[in-house]
Amino acid sequence: MTKKTKSRTATVKRDTKETKVAVTLDLDGTGKCDINTGVGFLDHMLEQIARHGLFDLKIKATGDTHIDDHHTVEDVGITIGKAFREALGDRRGITRFGMAMVPLDESLSRVVVDLSNRPSLVWNVDIKTQKLGTFDTELFREWFEAFSVNGAMTLHAENLYGSNGHHIVESCFKALALALRQACSMDLRRAGDVPSTKGTLSS
Repeated sequence: MTKKTKSRTATVKRDTKETKVAVTLDLDGTGKCDINTGVGFLDHMLEQIARHGLFDLKIKATGDTHIDDHHTVEDVGITIGKAFREALGDRRGITRFGMAMVPLDESLSRVVVDLSNRPSLVWNVDIKTQKLGTFDTELFREWFEAFSVNGAMTLHAENLYGSNGHHIVESCFKALALALRQACSMDLRRAGDVPSTKGTLSS
């Protein structure tokens, strides 16, 4: 169920037998966030998106984490992606493209975004550890894929180098935040035009 609340904001809810997720997003926020997914490391990463992207983001999720974190991580990615898609509307006047490179100590990562309404993920991130605390690191690709597909965006994520798993993942999320901030920003020179030679970015 989705509800458009005002320009460039969205509230999206997902309710299944495995999870319950509610996301409220303001693309033109100040970086305020209230995030509780029941998965601590994921909360830490999603806070990076809000803080560095300057998006106001509220997320509440409960899920079958007694089994593992997979369903919660994926469904949170789905719901946030849908919130971005809803808040962007017809994508008139947006910058559309964004790129950021972010270092975190020994790690350097790059994320490139195209808010194209054509979902695709390229994932060149090698996390050398299988666990960060109790968190399965393979789930980060699942989150990025769910987010890009449901956000209707092309997303390329790449870790150029690094050895610490925490640093690799966090630098990817920070780069995503900055790339999204750029891509979602309004380009005053476009005067509300759709940034496409096709004349539309609608599905």
